[in-house]
Amino acid sequence: MIEVRGLTKRYGDVLAVDDLSFDVEPGKVTGFLGPNGAGKSTTMRVMLGLDRPSSGTAVVHGRLFSTLSEPLREVGALLDPGSVHPGRTGRNHLRVAARTNGIPTARVDEVIEQVGLADAARRRIKGYSLGMRQRLGIAAALLGDPGVLLFDEPINGLDLDGVLWLRGLLRRLADDGRTVLVSSHLMSEMQQIADRLVVIGRGRLIADATVDEILRGLGHLHVRVRSPEADSLLTQLQEKGLNVQRVDAQELHVEDSTAEQVGRLAHTLRIPLHHLSEVEQSLEQAYIELTSSSVEFHGHPAPVPAATEAAR
Repeated sequence: MIEVRGLTKRYGDVLAVDDLSFDVEPGKVTGFLGPNGAGKSTTMRVMLGLDRPSSGTAVVHGRLFSTLSEPLREVGALLDPGSVHPGRTGRNHLRVAARTNGIPTARVDEVIEQVGLADAARRRIKGYSLGMRQRLGIAAALLGDPGVLLFDEPINGLDLDGVLWLRGLLRRLADDGRTVLVSSHLMSEMQQIADRLVVIGRGRLIADATVDEILRGLGHLHVRVRSPEADSLLTQLQEKGLNVQRVDAQELHVEDSTAEQVGRLAHTLRIPLHHLSEVEQSLEQAYIELTSSSVEFHGHPAPVPAATEAAR
């Protein structure tokens, strides 16, 4: 269990985290989302005792990370896959971490096998690709078999096979009852992986809910229904106060409802249906709506060169 309460962190005049509070519960994968500069990495650094908060707390099982006697056995983390000695082999990097935390060397070989680096473990890290460094960082996080795991952008650099492997790993860790916090900018992955989402912007909490709750709260779930008597169904649905959009002569999209409600109404009115389903829109669009006012760095289209414009 991770508990963040009133967390505030300033770097001079920059307010990186602003009175932030949320929980990360065991047995779930919690996605940690927000635009660049939102304060995600700073929050995770405070959790790990790498930065001192200006005020508030971030504790693991009710304790500050700095007070843990065997930290790697309680909390595993991947924050920066590049923060390793390039001249060491992958195996030696893990052996050093194991030795300094009283972890048997046999565990090193276990995690190397688990993350799929057996063939590269004796190579120097400077020859590793980004994806291989990510796997090495994940191996280091798993080394002490901890109950709490923090991963900052773990998908970066992984190929499709690596993404599928990581997706399964995170699910298994949570199903084992561990506390798993994952930050990412890949909304499609978070929609598949996360049980719950914590969304922040400019250091403040924007949302703390399940994926389904966020999508429903923003109207990103709708019912698709097709019927040869769409006109009659449209009238009846509108009389119920529902927001209905006509797609074509036979298809309607119904907001703020469920397939069960629409189907029950059609059955009562004896209106035949050819199709009925709930359609879930993308988390990406919901995320954009949630964070639109919190994006600090905006890109703009490149200006058209004068010569090109004249040629038109």
